[in-house]
Amino acid sequence: MKRTISIMLGKGSIHHNERKFTAENVDKERSKNNVTYYNEDIKTVYHKLFDDALKKYNERQKRNDRMINDYYEKIRTSKQEKPFYEIIVQVGDKDNMNAVSDDGQTAKNILDSYIKNFQQRNPHLYVFSAHLHMDEATPHLHIDFVPFTTDSKRGLDTRVSMKSALKQQGFTGTARSDTEFNQWINFEKEKLSEIMLGYGIEWEKKGIHERHKSVSQFKREKLVEAVNKLEYKKKSLEYDISKYQNSEKYALNSVTKLEKKAELLPEPTVFMSAKKYKNEVTMPFIEELLTTIKELSQRAFIAEKNAEKLQKQFYILKQRNEQLKKENWDNNMEISKCKVELRKFDKLKSYLGIESVNEIIKAAYQSKINQKEHTQEIIK
Repeated sequence: MKRTISIMLGKGSIHHNERKFTAENVDKERSKNNVTYYNEDIKTVYHKLFDDALKKYNERQKRNDRMINDYYEKIRTSKQEKPFYEIIVQVGDKDNMNAVSDDGQTAKNILDSYIKNFQQRNPHLYVFSAHLHMDEATPHLHIDFVPFTTDSKRGLDTRVSMKSALKQQGFTGTARSDTEFNQWINFEKEKLSEIMLGYGIEWEKKGIHERHKSVSQFKREKLVEAVNKLEYKKKSLEYDISKYQNSEKYALNSVTKLEKKAELLPEPTVFMSAKKYKNEVTMPFIEELLTTIKELSQRAFIAEKNAEKLQKQFYILKQRNEQLKKENWDNNMEISKCKVELRKFDKLKSYLGIESVNEIIKAAYQSKINQKEHTQEIIK
């Protein structure tokens, strides 16, 4: 069984996705079958992602007119960036994956598996709203996300940028028709097709017609694709490592603050009772100390577990990198051999002439056909 895959940009109507109003093509009776995966307020998300970077940016400004009071409003009214993006993901269509059919339920299961790994695959696309709709003709996902980059050299060091976010995830555009966004969409389609195969469904690629490729060209393209995916995984790994380094900085800063606070604890005054000193000075400090210790312990536990996971991923990536190096070497050797044979053929053409060479090729081809026909006659 084969089914098409559709991943397209949506309008980003959050109220429609949440079913705060009902469109004409929606069956209200089936809205109870919809699934909500993420549902955060976008302004809260902006504070979470950009407040620290905004504070640093404003502290660097010497002119008031360059200060940014509300980063969300700045992006919302910007002509260069959008505050968020939406993609709509669908398998098949209303004729072969209708929402009220068994195939529609299969589509729902596929999309459910897809969205559950989306955020992990895309660390620079913060998903704040995601809904699976089963009350329209075909099951489909609305995924709304804020794209952000963390290595900006201008403006905020962490800022909104779709192009830069995808670059940090390993996608680099090479031409107008081969942009970071197009590469990412194709990558996501591949991931969705892998999930579909688990349900016995192949990806039907309509409208895609490629000319016949040589074996060496095909191998080379597969190698490039593998390298790109490896680079993407490397970027994700680097991002995870940077998070744990930030956690280490946070821990050191927390300890330093507590040490300074301990040094500044006031001595009890002459008329202050021991009970009052305990309640008003000592206990608040101890409570803050315990809270910090608890938080640091949790962070340390999570970091240790993730460090083990990262070490395993690093080993796998290292092994895969060695394999790719070998494949690249083999491909280069094959290309070198082909070049040698081509030079021999060019010499033969120069010596015999192109017409003679063509006659030899035709004769060899006809001989092969005659031999095949003779073999078939013997079999009969």
